[in-house]
Amino acid sequence: MDLDAEVCYCFHVSRRKLINFCRREKPLVPSQLSECGGAGTGCGWCIPFLKQIHRQVMQGGATELEKLSSEEYARLRAAYIRSGKGRPPPGATPLPPEDDPPATV
Repeated sequence: MDLDAEVCYCFHVSRRKLINFCRREKPLVPSQLSECGGAGTGCGWCIPFLKQIHRQVMQGGATELEKLSSEEYARLRAAYIRSGKGRPPPGATPLPPEDDPPATV
C-alpha cells in the first residue's frame, strides 16, 4: 500500500501521516494514534493496522499494509462494514460497489 493511501477511511488519514505522527510524537500506546486526525475512532476497521504502524515505527518490522494494495484494503474494509462490525460516520469514504455475483448457468 502506498504511503499516501488512506488507512483511516472514516477521517481520511494516510499511512504517511500516521507514520510521521509516530516518529514525531512517539506515542506510548497505539490508541494515541487517535490524536492524529481521529484515526481509529470511526468504524474501527483500521485499529489493527494502527497497532501495526505503531509497532513498526517504535520497534521496527513490517506491517500487513506493505502486502496489500489499496484496492484490496478497500475491499476488506467494505466486507467488514457490510458484515455489521462497524459503522462509518458521515463524511467517510464510501464503500466500493459490491462485486457482481457470479453468473449462473
